[in-house]
Amino acid sequence: MTSPLVLQSGALRCELRPELGGCITGLWFGDVPVLRSAPAHTVATARLGGSYAMVPFSNRIAQAHLLWQGTSHPLVQNNGPEPHAIHGHGWQRAWEVLECDATSALIGFEHRPDAAWPFAFDTSQSLRITGHALEITLSATNRSATEAPIGLGWHPYFAKRGEAHIAFTAAGRWENGADMLPTHREASTGIDADCAAIDVDHCFDGWNGVVQLTDERLRIRIGSNLDHLVVFTNAGKNFVAIEPVSHVNNALNLMAAGRYNAAALGVSVLQPGETKTATMSISVEAV
Repeated sequence: MTSPLVLQSGALRCELRPELGGCITGLWFGDVPVLRSAPAHTVATARLGGSYAMVPFSNRIAQAHLLWQGTSHPLVQNNGPEPHAIHGHGWQRAWEVLECDATSALIGFEHRPDAAWPFAFDTSQSLRITGHALEITLSATNRSATEAPIGLGWHPYFAKRGEAHIAFTAAGRWENGADMLPTHREASTGIDADCAAIDVDHCFDGWNGVVQLTDERLRIRIGSNLDHLVVFTNAGKNFVAIEPVSHVNNALNLMAAGRYNAAALGVSVLQPGETKTATMSISVEAV
């Protein structure tokens, strides 16, 4: 294991393992965990860390088969026995440190077509702590000779304390079937509830880009330029996953099936050399 990167400004401290899927292993405000946090050397995979980027897609692609422009591309089933491809593969690849100082880092990796994804792209992620906020920018550039789909997002696991309360507004919620894939969309105004009282694992659309998460220790504001949000927690979890994402779960296959169009699903298609960029900020203050 290489030494983790430590970014700090004032009370906010972030530990990062670039070689472990570019994951954040911990984010603390003083001694209070903001994300699910652990010493960097104890984190075995990005999925057990505090947060990681999702690229080139978020959530699941059904049965690990991508349908794109009339062609079925088999993908890697990359989460144990689960039959789907999940969260892209950026969280399973080593990221290279391109720049780093006491408060910021720039990391990235280059992907060339393989069993995980049939299109070439380059991706980078900048992380900066300024004041009481962690600001992250994720970019991906299409390096294929033809147009290609791209999806971006993050999977932060926020620490769930006893008085945790989540609030955000949205326009719709995508309902999941038993296979964890969306079946249909229903109107929704979002969530305004105590985290201990909800059981949710859904993608919301029409999100206004702001989530407020408060508890007995911290007030946290999550912001993004993306307009889809996945929220996952239940009584058995000690975290609340609050995931800004660019598209609906299994969006490309839903579009290929003709059930919804690209705009309804949040699908992005990049021309050769074109770049898509997403931002997320986590602002923290003590109660």
